Amino acid sequence: MTLAFSSFVFLLGIGTPVVFAIGCTAIITLVFTTDVPIALIAHQFFGGMDKFPIMAIPFFVLAGVIMEAGGLSQRVIDFSSALVGWITGSLLMVSVVAATGLAAMSGSGSADVAAISAIMQPELKKRKYDIDFSAALISTAGTLAQIIPPSIMMVLIAVVNDLSVGALFLAGVVPGLLTVPALLLIAYVHAKRGGEQYREVQPFNLVHLGRTFLYAVPALVMIFIIIGGILGGVFTPTEAACVAVFYGLFVGIFVYRDLKFSDLPAVAMRATGFSCGILMLIAVGNIFSWLFAHADVPGAVAAWLSGVVDEPWEFLAVVNVFLMVLCMFMETFPTILVLSPVLLPIAVSYGIDPIHFALVFIFNCAIGTVTPPMGGTMFVGAVVAERPIMNVARKLFWPWLAMVVVLILITYVPEVGLFLPKISGFME
Repeated sequence: MTLAFSSFVFLLGIGTPVVFAIGCTAIITLVFTTDVPIALIAHQFFGGMDKFPIMAIPFFVLAGVIMEAGGLSQRVIDFSSALVGWITGSLLMVSVVAATGLAAMSGSGSADVAAISAIMQPELKKRKYDIDFSAALISTAGTLAQIIPPSIMMVLIAVVNDLSVGALFLAGVVPGLLTVPALLLIAYVHAKRGGEQYREVQPFNLVHLGRTFLYAVPALVMIFIIIGGILGGVFTPTEAACVAVFYGLFVGIFVYRDLKFSDLPAVAMRATGFSCGILMLIAVGNIFSWLFAHADVPGAVAAWLSGVVDEPWEFLAVVNVFLMVLCMFMETFPTILVLSPVLLPIAVSYGIDPIHFALVFIFNCAIGTVTPPMGGTMFVGAVVAERPIMNVARKLFWPWLAMVVVLILITYVPEVGLFLPKISGFME
């Protein structure tokens, strides 16, 4: 596997797109280190996509794009504003609450950050908030989409490692919701220490809250359709994603009327482009995973770790540090595709529940999406805010620390994440 890792690092270093870096590495490794027929690559490529749960990914992506184009995201943000807009640092609070609502509907962190930033940043600038901190907070809150269902990352790690999507979805609920008050507290402390601009808050208006809630109800119903349908056994996660698409279309076209039939080709093209990128990564990642299994990489890593790490808590500590550092430089989808099949069997050998470990893995990936220098949501937040990346990165520490604290909690108190899957019958 030395050739595989060195080839992969070299190709990434010269700027090769990740999907081609993984694919070319697989071909090089197969040709020069095995006697397996090269035709196997095509078989593994198509086999990686020939799984019914994978269909949930493009449908959830399409549902997220429809939400933005159809006005569902805007209604959720309006309701969030009426709900917490009276608190000191109100616009920051609105951003966090809105990110939580959108996270339970879209499954895409970057899309949520883009939607919230586009709507909130003009008002944040008008009120003279610290734009760098605001962008950092919105970027961090956007990572909740990777944790709170329907997370695309959770679908991916479940498919790659043959885990229950429903169990993983439920496992992400409590950790995601625990992150929200932590971010709200950080926003409140920042606002309290800021200038008078943070105290220009709108008075609480119960009538306005009720009105915005009624307007947001058609959008919020999508959350209950997705989660309730899966929990109630009405449909699978893939079917839930399909239902979300059709429901989003109905609400956007016939209820809010922000979406027109003429907009549908552009909406479909946006969703198709993003989905194709993910599916290509899954396909080439399956080749990589097969090569790892063929070379018994999990066994070799497990043997090495057994000489270094004795206890499960030590293993989890090593994995957390490793993933945190790696995700600073590597995209999340390749990380899941390449490393989760290697690390998860080792975690099970230490007696760690696979759903628990997958949750810890995804939480690390979510933190990585906002951590410099390669944090994807951080880049989106900075670009939409029209601020230099480094300026936003300097204000990330406290929101980032809040997520790390929650990560440590779910790592060493497994029941935080496993409570809901167990009481719902998805786990014993």
